[in-house]
Amino acid sequence: MPPDRIQLSQEILVAAIGDSWPKDQIDAVVELLAGGDGCFPSGARKLPPDLVRAVQRQRLIVAMLKAASELGYRGTNVQDVIDRAGVSRPTFYEHFSNKEDCFLAAFDTSAQRLRDKLEAAALPGGEVWRDRLRFSLVALLEFAAAEPDTARAMIVEARAGSADAVMRRVELLDHFATCLDAQVRELLPAAPAFSMTTATGIIGGVESLLYARLCKGEHDDFGSLLPSLMYFVVLPYEGHEAAAEELSVEAP
Repeated sequence: MPPDRIQLSQEILVAAIGDSWPKDQIDAVVELLAGGDGCFPSGARKLPPDLVRAVQRQRLIVAMLKAASELGYRGTNVQDVIDRAGVSRPTFYEHFSNKEDCFLAAFDTSAQRLRDKLEAAALPGGEVWRDRLRFSLVALLEFAAAEPDTARAMIVEARAGSADAVMRRVELLDHFATCLDAQVRELLPAAPAFSMTTATGIIGGVESLLYARLCKGEHDDFGSLLPSLMYFVVLPYEGHEAAAEELSVEAP
């Protein structure tokens, strides 16, 4: 049985190709893809060639994430990506030189979307550290629940990829550890733990928990992890009493 074709959501499409294209053209793309079994219908490409090219590239990226999640990075080949994207082999090689090149692009675009989501989510927390932390963790768990293929490719399959893929994963974790450390230093000046090692260990622990859930295919109830994650992150910075308060706080 052939694999299911991927479908691009408007959110992912706009995040990937930017918002510089007119809304009517983006709407036309979404409509064409929805009516064409996930690919552009033959003869219906009255859109700017650059827009079509950008959309095709994003289709391949989403298809790579889906294939890597379903088959594992090592078990995925270029044909698996082409089948899920609904594009030709020449189209694939217009954008990427090989499987690894496509996977790295998929990781990079997904990592940037995740960084943007968490940064935006934290803003309503203002100067209250725990609120900023809570909103960020909610956004992370919602991302993993809404896009399990993306989450698995980034958290699980990147470990099985090339040295470059492994380094991309390390750099992403380092980014979040740096952000956590900076927020604590700014908003919790009296916190006893100011070691970057503390932040690195916390982020590694969060990632490890998500890794286990994704490996077992348990991604239907990520939201239930929030109180435990809040306890885990707050504990070294504010102590047991403050951390325990988070076990009874409902997700916003």
